[in-house]
Amino acid sequence: MLYSIRWRLLLSFLLVIAVTLGMAALFVSRAASAELERFQEQNEAIRSERLRAMLAEQYAEDQRWHAAQTMLERIGRIYSQRVVVVNNRGQVVGDSRRTLMGRVILPHMGSELELPVVGPGGTMGTMLVNPDPLPGDTQAPLPEASLPSINRFLIWSGLLTVGLAAVLTFLLSRRILAPVEGLSRAAKALARGEFSRRVSVTSRDEVGELGRTFNAMAAELATTEEVRRSLVADVAHELRTPLSNIRGYLEGIRDGVVTANPGTLASMHEEVLLLTRLIDDLQDLALAESGQMNLYLQPCDLADLTRRAAAGVQPSAESKGITLTTDIPGEAPVNADPERIGQVLRNLLANAANYTGEGGSIKVALRHMGSLAQVRVEDTGPGIAETDLPYVFERFYRVDKSRSRSTGGVGLGLTIARRLVEAHGGRMAVESAVGKGSTFSFTLPLHEAQA
Repeated sequence: MLYSIRWRLLLSFLLVIAVTLGMAALFVSRAASAELERFQEQNEAIRSERLRAMLAEQYAEDQRWHAAQTMLERIGRIYSQRVVVVNNRGQVVGDSRRTLMGRVILPHMGSELELPVVGPGGTMGTMLVNPDPLPGDTQAPLPEASLPSINRFLIWSGLLTVGLAAVLTFLLSRRILAPVEGLSRAAKALARGEFSRRVSVTSRDEVGELGRTFNAMAAELATTEEVRRSLVADVAHELRTPLSNIRGYLEGIRDGVVTANPGTLASMHEEVLLLTRLIDDLQDLALAESGQMNLYLQPCDLADLTRRAAAGVQPSAESKGITLTTDIPGEAPVNADPERIGQVLRNLLANAANYTGEGGSIKVALRHMGSLAQVRVEDTGPGIAETDLPYVFERFYRVDKSRSRSTGGVGLGLTIARRLVEAHGGRMAVESAVGKGSTFSFTLPLHEAQA
């Protein structure tokens, strides 16, 4: 618990407050002490000056010190000071405590303040404030200065401040660290596989931004986990059919139900080719998505690659009564892997031929768009519904679920094609409407723009 951020914050704040209060208390104590001493000195000087004037006036009226004794006793009780008056012969003629009356004490006695009492006839004596005690004299303790009370006030106020700061720091740290603790709990739940956990974001500060980032990460992880599970299920489903067919043929041959003739072997070979193609597609997809696919980039002409891909699909299109036209003017120099770009073109053209009915048409066009070259493959097939368009590039997604693998594929071709185009720095898009056909296009940077 002591290693938590809350307690470290609390101890850090208390240490800073204690050091700050200690330094402030030291400076205040010294300043107050100096100011108190200065004030006391001024006050005592003024008071002594007034008392001396009163003594001089009293002596001038009575011509003796007896009447001044009553005044000295009253003043000594009021101001808690001892005042002694000595005549010119050094004899005590007035004492606020009466213990030194008649004794000769000057010139050997010291005091805090020594003032001459001057009247109309000249110096009449000397007034001593708080004189030093003589042997046999009882000296009452002087009143304590108010500085210790100031120090006590500073100590108690410091303790109160530290206590209040500790309570406020604890409450504020709980409020500040509550989102962090929520993030910690959500992260632990996420580690256990609870991908639906999210944190509540109520602020716009750095902690709130951290919470939003965590929620986005959790959503991405949830999507990735869902895709992973779907991928495993789809791969298992796609592998199950050809493997089941091969197993059936082999068991039939073993049991003598099926004859191992060239037709049977051809069917088994077709299933093996389907498995091989599926495994190759999965490997290509894994390499493309991880960024580890080796691309042998070289200067090549995208127009020539497009013409050759169209020529390769021309026979199958003609056999279905599909008209294939090309609009490829000039050249389009790009820096690309010819084999991979040819794979993209063949996939788009094969999909167009598979989904276009008899009597339909396919058009392949190449255009320059500034620093980009765009290839468009337009068909007059059934089109794709608007609800299916966002998913046509997803793994194992097929718009027409009723199509067989021989016509509709396994749903990896477009995913791999898009990854290959993106690996070349390009983009792939699709436009379609039900009953109006589809248009798949991709762009690649021209070689001049890359240079």
